[in-house]
Amino acid sequence: MSDDVREMVERARGAFRIVEHWEQDRVDEMVQAVGWMWQKEEVAREITRLAVEESGMGVWEHKIPKQRNKTRGAIWDMRGVRTCGLVEEDRARGLRKYAKPMGVIANVTPCTNPTATPSFLGLCILKTRNAMVVSPHPRTRQATFLTIEYGRKALQKIGAPEDLFQCLREPTNEKTVELMSACDFVVATGGKALIRVVYAAGKPAHTVGAGNVVAIVDKSADLAAAADKIMRSKTFDNATSCSCENAVAIQESVFAPMLRELEAVGGYLCSAEEREKLRRAMWPDGQSLSREIPARSAAEIARLAGLSLPEGTGFLMVLGEKIGPEDPFCGEKLSVVLTVWKWSDFAEMVERLERILQFSGSGHSCAIHTAEQRQVEELALRAKVGRINVNMPNCLVNSGSWSNGQPFTTTLGCGTWAGNMTSDNINWRHFLNYTLVSAPLSEYAPGDEELFGEYLAKWGRG
Repeated sequence: MSDDVREMVERARGAFRIVEHWEQDRVDEMVQAVGWMWQKEEVAREITRLAVEESGMGVWEHKIPKQRNKTRGAIWDMRGVRTCGLVEEDRARGLRKYAKPMGVIANVTPCTNPTATPSFLGLCILKTRNAMVVSPHPRTRQATFLTIEYGRKALQKIGAPEDLFQCLREPTNEKTVELMSACDFVVATGGKALIRVVYAAGKPAHTVGAGNVVAIVDKSADLAAAADKIMRSKTFDNATSCSCENAVAIQESVFAPMLRELEAVGGYLCSAEEREKLRRAMWPDGQSLSREIPARSAAEIARLAGLSLPEGTGFLMVLGEKIGPEDPFCGEKLSVVLTVWKWSDFAEMVERLERILQFSGSGHSCAIHTAEQRQVEELALRAKVGRINVNMPNCLVNSGSWSNGQPFTTTLGCGTWAGNMTSDNINWRHFLNYTLVSAPLSEYAPGDEELFGEYLAKWGRG
């Protein structure tokens, strides 16, 4: 069946008009129905297995909890939230805020998270009374299509318009551009090339940036615990997430023992010769990361690079050498390859982090393993990232988890640092318009002393 993008968007508009003025209880019933469907164990197994079969990327057993947790996390974060009608009132200022939907939203979905991304964002889009048309990645189009079909089935069960959810069957670049141009808003999760295409479509959009997470380890850290957390994060789903650690930066005084801890949990440090073999396999043209590398196991990457690894190796390590295009290991790799840096002075390390992020990863996130709160404070004040995770496995908490307070999401805004509209974890809050209704107040205009008192007392009125 061929996709008629314009016809799909019109059907979505028809469905949107039906729910545009629904009350909160009917909207919440939709969200519950679809959320229940997408978090079912049997549904999660089916759609995630298909995703791995199609793409050859990631670990099926890891994708199941990711699918379920993102779905359940969305429901948890939206419990009791009002997105219909009057949602806020400030009587002292005579203001009332009314929430309004955006309309039809195009959702461009990556092959790294082909089921969790449309599921999480789909629930947020339903909660805000919008319609969604998904453009899946061509490598995982069947998994994403099946995910949306399950969502449509849940909508149909409760008598809600199933065309609130639709998905292209045979996605192409041309169809994706047409879809984005025809919709009211776009949310796109993908790389730099996609982001340029999104903004060229001329519609308001939420986009993302590169990850390239650096985990800083200082001498006060529990080294064994830090190594275990980094390993669990780095190897989860074979590093499909942009939130997995791309590098670890270890304080010089604990560099050797920390390396031993990383090796004890399955890390393998490449020699200079092995590093060069790995570089050639990962960037065969010297610039672009080979599509055979992301989300592959350490054994698969080693085979491509012609390396022999000890049994039980879960991730590869290489020493960081330079920052910039001359050493691509300092950038995002979306693979179980970890770059290792050494540092002595924390202020210098923060400056180095800024240079690393300028090359790849501005606005995204970083991690730190430390018992020193002052290190955390300095990093928070200076690092140009939207998220900093302290003493945690970054990938497992950065986009929301049951063990920290980050809002659940599958789409991480990276702020103006990366050319994004927001540095937030994208969720239901980002799919609403608002109308402010203002009532008259007794007029009051402050005088000079109330407005400028401290300045005038110090500097006078000259």
